[in-house]
Amino acid sequence: MTTTRQKPGERTRSLVLHLISVAVGALIVVPIGFGVLGGFKDNGQLSSNPLGWPDPWVPENYTGILASGVFWRQLGNSTLIALATTFVVVGAAAMAAFVFARFSFRGREFLFTLFAVGLMFPFAVAILPLFILLRTMGLLDNPLGVILPQAAFGLPVTIIILRQFFRTIPAEVEEAATLDGCSPFGFFWRVLLPMARPALATVSVLAIVASWNNFMLPLVVFTDQSWWTLPVGVQAFQGQYSDDTARVLAYVVLSMVPALGFYAVAERQLIGGLAGSVKG
Repeated sequence: MTTTRQKPGERTRSLVLHLISVAVGALIVVPIGFGVLGGFKDNGQLSSNPLGWPDPWVPENYTGILASGVFWRQLGNSTLIALATTFVVVGAAAMAAFVFARFSFRGREFLFTLFAVGLMFPFAVAILPLFILLRTMGLLDNPLGVILPQAAFGLPVTIIILRQFFRTIPAEVEEAATLDGCSPFGFFWRVLLPMARPALATVSVLAIVASWNNFMLPLVVFTDQSWWTLPVGVQAFQGQYSDDTARVLAYVVLSMVPALGFYAVAERQLIGGLAGSVKG
């Protein structure tokens, strides 16, 4: 059995990379840990011992929020809007990416470039004309007023990822499906989509996380509090309980838990799908 010895330069580089990873991880974990522990304290403990363990523990900050119907309603709104946005953006982008990847026609690259340019268009710039458009269409205080714009802004990156993945499917597979009497749409639905499950899972995760974290659009569209999502609810809760920092921390932590849990479950699928798209 032989062992591979690292050269001094490689060991130094590996050590530096590990130190950087630890530093980046600390920058992420420490604020989250501060928020979780801060939610179990009262304001006096936060002032006198902000970095220490709670003494005594105050679970009422969390249980009081979980017992309120407002939090669960906002959680349901965020879930509904995120799932609907993902369904629309992935469905539309998959069909567009199929055309860009498997068909040759005049102007294809120009149209694809137009979609790619959408990545450089900041959402904040469009908020005023978007608000006027939604008001004209009667979509204010309507979940479609958030779902459709989110799907539109999610199309560029979704199309780029799916197109790259679709192009890696061998042409022989499509030829065999055609010889078996499969139409282009049949090939797309029965063959291509099942083979593209890793990429579809990747873009679905990206769409859900982007929708879940969106604050500006729901804030502008929803004046009816019954449609507020969790990011808007956190802002309103902070304004309502501005003097109760511990309770605000508890609300922020609880609002993060669903997104963090979902990302933890889908992390391997997300990284694997992105790696496959880049490799292809």
